[in-house]
Amino acid sequence: MMLVISDVLNSDEVAHMRGQLEQAGWCDGRDTAGYAAVGQKSNLQLHAQDALAIALGQRILQALAENPMFVSFALPLRILPPMFNCYRGGGAYGFHIDNAIRVNRGTGERIRTDLSTTLFLSDPKGYDGGELVINGTYGAESIKLPAGHAVVYPGSSLHAVRPVTRGQRFASFFWTQSMVADDARRAILYELDTAIQHLARRLGTEEEFNRLTGVYHNLLRQWAQV
Repeated sequence: MMLVISDVLNSDEVAHMRGQLEQAGWCDGRDTAGYAAVGQKSNLQLHAQDALAIALGQRILQALAENPMFVSFALPLRILPPMFNCYRGGGAYGFHIDNAIRVNRGTGERIRTDLSTTLFLSDPKGYDGGELVINGTYGAESIKLPAGHAVVYPGSSLHAVRPVTRGQRFASFFWTQSMVADDARRAILYELDTAIQHLARRLGTEEEFNRLTGVYHNLLRQWAQV
């Protein structure tokens, strides 16, 4: 299951981040590619220990913690520090699957990549190409979102970034280890939580709402790995 989340960052925050990224010290993105993907990757990235990457990443993590849709969908246990990339001049990333386990370079902690997230930081009118293409249950889906919007999708998905032929595309990307590793179970919990929230606005604290809330938490209790 894939989810688009609108306005993770507001327009002022996006403009501030983009202005800083335009002046950043970029390195070759192939430095962080696995052996199978290095030949397909052509982009620029900020080093994980770059002070700017750390500062901007902390703001993104704060915004995610305050975003009920992300929390409900991802059920995050651990989130790797956000990274930043730039595609321009024909830069692209061919179809690949992200590594199942990644290491937090700051702590040495190993994290399972249940979910991948891309947070778009460039106005889609400012560049050509650069679509994120994700192969899902019903075929390939091409995604090019407004600046400040994010897409969250299973880390097991085959995906690619189309060549950027005009302008430049800034984005942040990161991985989440969920409390519920199984995609199908996590999707059930998200749909149930969403329905409960809608009912709560209509029913208040009536018995049906309380019983459904109990079902949700009992399923989470069975499936969560904490």
